[in-house]
Amino acid sequence: MIHVTIFDDNASRRDGLRLMIDSTDGMECAGAFPDCREVVKHIETSKPDVVLMDIDMPHVDGIEGVRLIRETNNTVKILMQTVFEDNDKIFAAILAGADGYLLKQTAPTKLIEGIVEVTQGGAPMTPAVAKKVLTLCANKGPLAKPTNFDLTSREKDILKQLVEGYSYKMISEQCNISTGTVNTHMRHIYEKLHVKSATGAVSLAIREGLV
Repeated sequence: MIHVTIFDDNASRRDGLRLMIDSTDGMECAGAFPDCREVVKHIETSKPDVVLMDIDMPHVDGIEGVRLIRETNNTVKILMQTVFEDNDKIFAAILAGADGYLLKQTAPTKLIEGIVEVTQGGAPMTPAVAKKVLTLCANKGPLAKPTNFDLTSREKDILKQLVEGYSYKMISEQCNISTGTVNTHMRHIYEKLHVKSATGAVSLAIREGLV
């Protein structure tokens, strides 16, 4: 059972997300809150596997919410949701430690797929958000001279596709390899980059100009 906690200031949207999650086999809404003023307490109480986090909320927004969560919890998966295409906010969410980035207009089936994917170690991103991430790479460039992490050409290719928002399944199809082989490559990438998650790999790839 995947337990999901929602942070969204729109009451009708929160209710809709709760209904969608509770009506999906294998999922349950663990809690729903209008902002992140008590985000750490809510996470400790609801004990979710996945957090659906709106970026733009009053009082304490989603980006600060992610930072607060990551101060005490590095295991819960966090999916950001946004209605706007703001490069700086997307970049801030990446650096804060979010695991995926979906537009609010994302179809319910795709949102459910994203929740499942992130629990499996993926970093789901809708194409529009993935495009913005690539724009960040082009415009901001590396924050420092790229470090040699000894990635193989295959690992670099897989990392690039991960930054572009490809799921593990899509990567396996693109590279003509099994999902198990993708997972093996990802474990090697994590070890070489000294990260523990797909979002860590994406963040480091952007900061170091690896893609």
